[in-house]
Amino acid sequence: MSWTSALDVAGAVALLLGAFLCLAGAIGLVRFRDTLSRLHAATKPQTLGLILILTGLALTLRTWAAVTTLVLLAATQFFTGPVSAHLVGRAAYRTGNVDRDGLILDELGDALRRREEDDAQ
Repeated sequence: MSWTSALDVAGAVALLLGAFLCLAGAIGLVRFRDTLSRLHAATKPQTLGLILILTGLALTLRTWAAVTTLVLLAATQFFTGPVSAHLVGRAAYRTGNVDRDGLILDELGDALRRREEDDAQ
């Protein structure tokens, strides 16, 4: 088996794994009941799935222009996805769109209560 064939097989495997993770994230968005669970489904498997798809494309295309573009896309997704999910989660919490009874540890609620107590004094 030549290097080209091995890279093509590795690229195909990465593409399939990435597509499966993206599908799992999409199913989670539909199936989960609350905002925080949906955010988990939207960020964790989607980010890894996209990075695997981009890796598969890089292994298949094998040109510097394509690899550079794909690395920039992966870095952008890697840094912006979790940050945007964090901000959406905080906004959902503050507007009351989170099932607070389902939370095991509510650090944001504790911090907001302390802030309100400090503002009242």
